Amino acid sequence: MGFLLPDAGYQDALRLDLALTEVKPVFTLPLLFNSSDLVKAGEFGNPDITADGNRAVTVKVRRGDTLDRIFRRENLDPGQLVAVMALAPARDGLRILRPGDELYVRHDGATLLEISRKLDTFHTLNITRVGDAFEARVATLEYQTRTARATGDIRSSLFEAAARAGVSDSTIMKLAAIFASQIDFVLDLRDGDRFAVVFEEMWHDGDKLDEGDVLAAEFVSQGKTYRAVRYQAADGRVSYYTPEGRSLRKAFVRAPLAFTRVSSDFNPRRMHPILNKMRGHTGVDYAAPSGTPVRAPGDGRVTFAGRKGGYGNAIILEHGNGVTTLYGHLSRFAQATAVGRRVQQGDVIGYVGATGLATGPHLHYEYRVNGKYMNPRTVKLPEGSTAIDARERPRFVQAVAPLLERLDAGHSMLADGKAPATASDQTT
Repeated sequence: MGFLLPDAGYQDALRLDLALTEVKPVFTLPLLFNSSDLVKAGEFGNPDITADGNRAVTVKVRRGDTLDRIFRRENLDPGQLVAVMALAPARDGLRILRPGDELYVRHDGATLLEISRKLDTFHTLNITRVGDAFEARVATLEYQTRTARATGDIRSSLFEAAARAGVSDSTIMKLAAIFASQIDFVLDLRDGDRFAVVFEEMWHDGDKLDEGDVLAAEFVSQGKTYRAVRYQAADGRVSYYTPEGRSLRKAFVRAPLAFTRVSSDFNPRRMHPILNKMRGHTGVDYAAPSGTPVRAPGDGRVTFAGRKGGYGNAIILEHGNGVTTLYGHLSRFAQATAVGRRVQQGDVIGYVGATGLATGPHLHYEYRVNGKYMNPRTVKLPEGSTAIDARERPRFVQAVAPLLERLDAGHSMLADGKAPATASDQTT
C-alpha cells in the first residue's frame, strides 16, 4: 500500500536484547537408590520419551543447518525427506530455516513419525506419518479480536514511550510508518510529543497473542497535531486517510529507512573523514546496523545497481520529473533490484553496509533534481496526495466515525497538554 512497514529483521537490528544462556544444574544420582527411582519410558519427568515409547525432541536450528543435516544429527533416515518435501505445505514451511527456529520431531528409531513447526503466531505446520506415506496440514489457531486504545508521551524515545504505554514495537513502527510522510521520526521528535493509537489485539483463552492493524492514530509533534484513520474501500484497497478524507500516502517519504540517527548531514564544505580533505557532502548519512533494510521512498525505476567508486555498492532510482535518488555503501542488493525494474514505495531495494569509502555501516542517501544535489532533509517533496472519491465519501464517513470516537476517548488530555495515561484500555 506504499507505507514503509518495516519487516521483522529490521526491528531485531534496532533493539539488540541480551539473552541469558540457560544454565542447567548438574544432577548426581543419590548414593543409595532403587531401580524404581529411574524414570521409565513414558513416565512423567522424561520429556524426550512419549507415552508410546517413541522419542520426541525439540530441535533448535543451528547456523548452517539444513533438514538433511538435522535428520542425520537425530539419526533419522534422510531418505524420508523426499516424501516429506513432496508435500506442498512442507515445501513452503520447511524450505527456509533460520538459526534459532525450532522443530518438534517425534520418531521411532530412524523412522520419522511427526515433524511440526510454528510458522507464526497463528499457524503451525504439522507433518505426520500415515502408513508408509506422510500427510501435511497447516493448523490455524482460533482467536478473538479486541480493540485497544493506548496513549503515551515522549520522554526519551518513541520505543520507551510505547513500552510504558503497553504498546508493542511492531505497533509503534506501524504508527510511525503511517505518519512517515508528515513527520521525520529521526529528527523531529521532542520531549513532550504525544500519541494516541487505536489498534487490534488478538486473544486466545485469556492470553494476548499479538497486535494487529492500527485502526486510528494521533500524533502531536512540536505542538502540531496529525491524525489518521484506516479505511478499506469498496474495492478492497486499504489505506490511511486524514479524518477529512485525504490520503496520507505521499509520492515520497522523507527517509528511506526508519529510526536511526544522522551521522553526517548535507554539507557542501565538509571535511572528508577518510580522505582528510575538503569535499562537499552531497547527501545525508544515516547510521544503522549492517543489514538494515533500505526501502524505496517513492515509486521509481532502477537505473543503476552495482559498484560505484567510493559509494561502494550503490543503487540509483529514477522517479520522474527530473528526480533521482542514490543509495550508497550497501552491503548487498535485494533480489528484486535489477536495472530496468520498477519499484514501488516501500519496496526493499538493498541493505545497509560499509562498502566503498565508509568508516562504519551507514546509508549514504542523495536526492537530485535535474542533476542538482538537494538536501534530502529539507527539499520540498512531491505531494501526490489524493482525496476520497466523492462517490465513496458517504461510506468513508460512516466507517471511520466509530474509529474517531474511540480515538477521541480522553482526547481532551492530549489537547490540553496533560500527561496522558500510559495503560491501554481494552474493549471486545
